Amino acid sequence: MDRDAQKVRLDKWLWAARFFKTRALAKSAIENGKVLIDGQKPKPSRVLETGLNLTIRQGYDEKTVLVLTLSEQRRSAPEAQTLYRETEQSIEAREKRAAERRAINQSTPKTLKPNKKQRRQIHRFVRG
Repeated sequence: MDRDAQKVRLDKWLWAARFFKTRALAKSAIENGKVLIDGQKPKPSRVLETGLNLTIRQGYDEKTVLVLTLSEQRRSAPEAQTLYRETEQSIEAREKRAAERRAINQSTPKTLKPNKKQRRQIHRFVRG
């Protein structure tokens, strides 16, 4: 790698690693504290190095990844996955939370909206 390839901004790397669709979304997530480097809140312009631990919150999920390589270019998803490695604890915790969410969603009753025929029956019943 040449000297310029070694210096990659955090927001650019997150975009290149396909955690966010745009650099603007990556920048916003960093500024709002959804991305941490070794437990500390960074700036979007922070220069990354290999070996850093990133904690990334997206929706319900929180991933802890180890930066393996640096890239400024956004490429295909399989190539982007070579830029980082998610920790085993992160994978287990994420799968556990996903299973809990599925269990909660399955246990809550679904409220169905009455169709036209049922609404007419309700109106007839209420009116007398």
